[in-house]
Amino acid sequence: MRFRAARMALAGGAVLALAAGAAHAAAAPDITGIWWANSYSPSMKAYLVGGGDIPLNEAGKKKYAENQAGLKDGSLMDRARRYCTPDGLPRSLATPYPFQIIDGPQGQMSWAYEQNAMIRGISMVKPLDSLETLSVLPFWNGHSAGHWEGDTLVVQSAGFNESTLTDATGLPHSDQLVTTEHIRKVNGGKQLEDVITVHDPVYFTRDWQARFAYDNHDGLRLTDYVCGEKHRDISKIEGINEARAQNAARATAK
Repeated sequence: MRFRAARMALAGGAVLALAAGAAHAAAAPDITGIWWANSYSPSMKAYLVGGGDIPLNEAGKKKYAENQAGLKDGSLMDRARRYCTPDGLPRSLATPYPFQIIDGPQGQMSWAYEQNAMIRGISMVKPLDSLETLSVLPFWNGHSAGHWEGDTLVVQSAGFNESTLTDATGLPHSDQLVTTEHIRKVNGGKQLEDVITVHDPVYFTRDWQARFAYDNHDGLRLTDYVCGEKHRDISKIEGINEARAQNAARATAK
């Protein structure tokens, strides 16, 4: 019973992966390269497809309020920023730092994030295992499997631990989280679009989607990222200075 909703969400993706994987592998579009967002918000609400509010249920509203209070008074640590642990999904998609998509090693696509020096691997040769199986070894970024549908890479992820936040404001998720991403080039190949569907009946009344867009920066190179040390200047990214001012205000208020 506990895994039924997530099992149904995974089942459709598994069938599609088996049917579409071989057919599209030979003609798969090239989305490799360096990509970088030109805007940032700490809140997932800013990326919500269709606008409005995140559809939290009563348990989700309670947990979100607890997380926000904990981040404010210091009783809840944002380990991704303090210790450079992986951000998880969908938070990592909102990164204000560049990342690189690599077609490899064989049978896998890899996302190399500058922020937190994080690597995310996506299997391209088999669908995801059941949530019951994945729950034995949950990962920060979950387990991911992808396949091509025309010009779009469809990536399904599940098997997350509960050590990450859905966004920087404390939006929660449970270990029942299942995400489905549709990733493709847009604007004549100058941008990459990632639309993620979030399924987590523990904290949300329904599935919801967020959209992220990144500009191509193939002339750029990723640099070292170490928590507590100076990093690449990202002050020109829209929304960064406002987010930093909010963080400073919260720190002063503690």
